[in-house]
Amino acid sequence: MSSELLSVFLTYFLGGLLGLVTIINPPATLPFFTALTRDMDDRQTRALARRACGYCFLIVVVSLFAGGLILNAFGISYGALRVAGGIVLGLLGHGMLYGKGDSAETMTHTGHKNPAFFPLALPGITGPGTIAVVIGISTEIRELNVWSQELAAYAAMVAATLAVCALEWALLHSARTISKRLGVGAIEVLTRLMGFLLICIGVQFIASGIRTLIVSG
Repeated sequence: MSSELLSVFLTYFLGGLLGLVTIINPPATLPFFTALTRDMDDRQTRALARRACGYCFLIVVVSLFAGGLILNAFGISYGALRVAGGIVLGLLGHGMLYGKGDSAETMTHTGHKNPAFFPLALPGITGPGTIAVVIGISTEIRELNVWSQELAAYAAMVAATLAVCALEWALLHSARTISKRLGVGAIEVLTRLMGFLLICIGVQFIASGIRTLIVSG
């Protein structure tokens, strides 16, 4: 690999890694995951974590290579994506904030046969913000207009995604141990706090989406 391609690879790897870690915020998913796996044994919990991180990797990679095409094919704007994602995040946050009756745990018992995908992987870990960030990076990569640099940039983003998913898996795999160390009370506080933060993030996405829709006309 030439120095120029290595520079492109490192630039997109570090940029992608920082962007994904910031928007996904792996430690913030622990209370949500703990609530979701409250009635599961250790084997089921580890399996759920493994599947969820696999789904997250696929979601990010598909968004990277085909996200823009999918949105264009269905005529979905970035603003609409943010508004819809904000509503979903707000509903999930409401359930976490106001208790067991509407929690993520209840959602897994009301017809959702694959909680590893919904609500854990999407939108619990890789929400609309993650998809929007990845699609934005993919548009930057396509503007390089040099196939070797584009290839290096895509490879860097895939590597960054793999690294973030590995970090997420490590945290979720140890979620029960971390939860035991923190105690039930601390987890309850974190769960409700994260519920409130999810509502705030959802409102922010909705506001951002509305502004984008207004500007785009």
